[in-house]
Amino acid sequence: GYIHLKTIPGASDELLHQAGLYADRLSVNIELPTVADLKDLAPEKDRAGLEQNMEEVKTKALEIKEDKKKGMKVPVFVPAGQSTQMIIGATPTPDSEILGTSVKLYKNYKLRRVYYSAFSPIPDSAAQLPSITPPLMREHRLYQADWMLRFYGYGIDDIVNSDNPNLELDIDPKTAWALRNRWFFPVDVNRADKEALLRIPGVGVGSVKKILSMRRHKFLRYADLIKL
Repeated sequence: GYIHLKTIPGASDELLHQAGLYADRLSVNIELPTVADLKDLAPEKDRAGLEQNMEEVKTKALEIKEDKKKGMKVPVFVPAGQSTQMIIGATPTPDSEILGTSVKLYKNYKLRRVYYSAFSPIPDSAAQLPSITPPLMREHRLYQADWMLRFYGYGIDDIVNSDNPNLELDIDPKTAWALRNRWFFPVDVNRADKEALLRIPGVGVGSVKKILSMRRHKFLRYADLIKL
């Protein structure tokens, strides 16, 4: 089976290391996108402590990886890596800051995944919380943007910026980029490099690999793309 274990802030190094020997993946949830959000809604939680747990898991995984390279017999430690989760929509934090947090976490702690959960209000909740659920499409758009950052070669400024800090809900972020950058098109699928092909709306990583493979042997036409 597959074991995904969630840790809690302040867990000891010993417990984290032991948990990593049994679990395929460990999660340390940062709860909210920014330090300011935590101070407003969950002041008892310490962002530094949460990230320290992430650092401990990353360090232990790297130590075991290095020992394995040296030919030492080592245990399997969180083979599926670590992840985190944040609630979105409980605060007015824009998507640009949410994605900025995700990029830093991916870079600093080698996370495998950041999960986004749309805030869901409950009766008699704190006054500072919104009373309505944010659109679920926002959660979906954040996942799409996250994928673009990790696998499609986009930077945050390509997706959101100071002029447009939030993702558009009516179109996906890849199409939104294409509409803002019409000069980039058309793209010649027979000559364009991988990075350019990945910018075409509706064309995914798998399709780009197939295009690059097929065009070594033939000149691609519209009918060939339809078959993909």
